Amino acid sequence: MRKRSIQFLISVALSVFSAAAIIMVSVLLYNKFSQTAETNALRNTQQVVDQVSYNLEDYIQGMSEIYGVIHDTISRSGDVNEEELRSQLNTIIGIRGEIVSLAVIGHNGEVMMSIPGVALKENLSLYNQRWFQSALQTPNHLSYSLPHVQNMYKMQYKWVVSLSKGITVARSGKKEHGVLLLDVNFNKINQLSSRVVLGKKGYVYIVDDSAGNMVYHPQQQLIYAGLKSENVEQALKYTFGSFHDESGDEDKMITVQTIGNIGWKVVGVSFTDEMITTKRELNDYLLNLLLLLLVFVIAMSWLISRIIARPIRQLEKSMKNVERGDFHTMTAIRGPLEVERLSRRFNLMVVRIRELMRQIVVEQEAKRKYEFEALQSQINPHFLYNTLNTVVRMVGMNRNEEVVTTITSLSKLFRISLSKGKPMIPLASELEHARNYLIIQNIRFKNKFDYLFDVEEAALPSLSLKLILQPLLENAIMHGIEPSVDKGLITVRAWIEAGQVCLQVSDNGLGMSDEQLAALLTGEADGAAKPSPASSVASGAGSGVGVRNVHERIRLFYGDPYGLQFESELEEGTTVTIRFPFKPADAETEGKGEEG
Repeated sequence: MRKRSIQFLISVALSVFSAAAIIMVSVLLYNKFSQTAETNALRNTQQVVDQVSYNLEDYIQGMSEIYGVIHDTISRSGDVNEEELRSQLNTIIGIRGEIVSLAVIGHNGEVMMSIPGVALKENLSLYNQRWFQSALQTPNHLSYSLPHVQNMYKMQYKWVVSLSKGITVARSGKKEHGVLLLDVNFNKINQLSSRVVLGKKGYVYIVDDSAGNMVYHPQQQLIYAGLKSENVEQALKYTFGSFHDESGDEDKMITVQTIGNIGWKVVGVSFTDEMITTKRELNDYLLNLLLLLLVFVIAMSWLISRIIARPIRQLEKSMKNVERGDFHTMTAIRGPLEVERLSRRFNLMVVRIRELMRQIVVEQEAKRKYEFEALQSQINPHFLYNTLNTVVRMVGMNRNEEVVTTITSLSKLFRISLSKGKPMIPLASELEHARNYLIIQNIRFKNKFDYLFDVEEAALPSLSLKLILQPLLENAIMHGIEPSVDKGLITVRAWIEAGQVCLQVSDNGLGMSDEQLAALLTGEADGAAKPSPASSVASGAGSGVGVRNVHERIRLFYGDPYGLQFESELEEGTTVTIRFPFKPADAETEGKGEEG
C-alpha cells in the first residue's frame, strides 16, 4: 500500500471533517429555512385573507348602516311618495356612489317607490325574487343576496348585490307593509377581492356559507361555464384556518376566513409549487454557498497542512544528509511544539554521534598503536634468544675472535633496535641492522651462506619501520639456506621506484610451493600436520610468525595497499619485496637515531 505524505493526510482529514460539518450545518439550515419559509408563506396568506375579510366586513357594515338610515327615514316619513322624502333619499344615495338603486315593494310585488326614477320593465315580477322572499320570511332581518344582474329597470343590467328587509310605510294615509330593497354595485366588492394576489398564481374567492354558491371568483365565467371548479365543500367545513387541497391538478394550500353577519367565506388559494420554488431557490443558494465554502476549506487545509509539514520535511532532509554521512547537518528548530522537540532531539543526537565517532577514532588509533607496539615487542626476545644461544656455543668452543665479532655486532644491533623507542629509523640504519644480523647468523651457521647488499644511495635518506628486514633474513636462513646442502646466498637490495622505497631479500634456498606461499601470511598452515621439508618454513618455531609480524606492522602503519610480496620456486629460492612510501628523515633523526 502506497504511503501518503503527512501533508496529504492532514489536507484530506481537514477537508473531510470541514466538509462534513458544513454539509450538516447546511442541511440543518435548509430544513430550518424551509420550515420558516413555509410558515411565513402560510402566515402571509392568512394575513391577506384576514385583511380581505376585514375590508369586506367593513364595507358591508357601512352598507348596513346606510340601509338602516334609509329604512328609518322612509319609516318615519308621512308618505312614501312625497317629494321631500325622495329628496332626502337622493341625498343619501349621492353620498355613496356604489348604491345603484333603492325601492319599496309591497307584499304583492307592487313597486311603491323607486329611486332613481327610471322606467321599470314591463311585466315586472319581483315576488319570486330570492331577496324578496327572504325579506318576507324574515322581515326583521337584513338579507343579502348573491351577486346578480339587476332586472327591475329598462336598459340597465348592472351586477348588484341586493339588501332587503321588511318595512312599514305610509301611503295615501294608510300604513302598508312591504320590503325595502337596496341594490349595491358589485364592482366595489369585486375591486376589494380582485386586488388580492397570493404569490404569482394565488387568488381569493368568496363563497356563500349557506348553500355554497360562489359570490366572487376571479374566474367567475369559467366557474359558471363549468370549466373550472373549487373544492368548496371542504372550504365550507372551516370557519377559519388552512388545509392542503390535493383534489385538483395542482397541490394547493387553502386558507379560510368567515365574514361575520353575512355568512360569506373568504377563501385564499396558494399554490404549493410556489413554496417549493422558494425552497428550490433557497436550496440553490445554499448549494452555491456550500461549494464556495468547500473550495475555501480545501485551500485553507492545504495551506495549514503545508505549514505543519514543512518543518517535518526539513527534518527528513537533515536525516537523509546524516544517512549519507554528513554529520555536520543541523536542522532548524521551528514549527509546532512536537516538531520543535523532535528537531532539538535530532540535533542533540547528531552532536552525540559526532562525539562517539571522535571517541571511536581515538580508541582505534590507540588500539593500532598498542597492536603495533605489541608486534614490535615480539621481535626482540626472539632474536635475543637465538643470538645468545649462538654466543654460548662459540664460547664453549673457544672461538673468541668470533665471539668478539658477534658481541660487537649484537651491540650495534641493539643500539639500532632501541632508537629511543621510536618506531621509525633511517633506512641506512635498518640496512646496518640487517648487516649486523647477517654477520651474527653467518658466524652461527659456520659460513653456511654468503650475503650481498645492493643499495641505491637515493634510498638511504628515507625513513623505514624498524626491524622489518631481520625476520625476512631469519626466515631465509632458517627455512631456505639451512636445510639445503649447498652454500647459500642472501641478497639484500634497496632502491627507489615511483616514489616508493623498495626493499628486497632474496635467497637461493629450497623455495616454497604456491600453497605454502598462500598460507604464509594467513598462518593457516600453523595447525596443519608437518609436511615435507620444503614446507617446514610454515611450521614450528619461526614458521612465518616473524614474517606475518612484519606484514601486519607495515599494513598497520602504511595501510592495506602495502605489505610483503613473495616470489618463490621450489629448489630455486625465494624473493620477498617490501614497498612503502618514500619519506625523508629529518636532520635530528639522521644524527641521533642510532645513538639509542
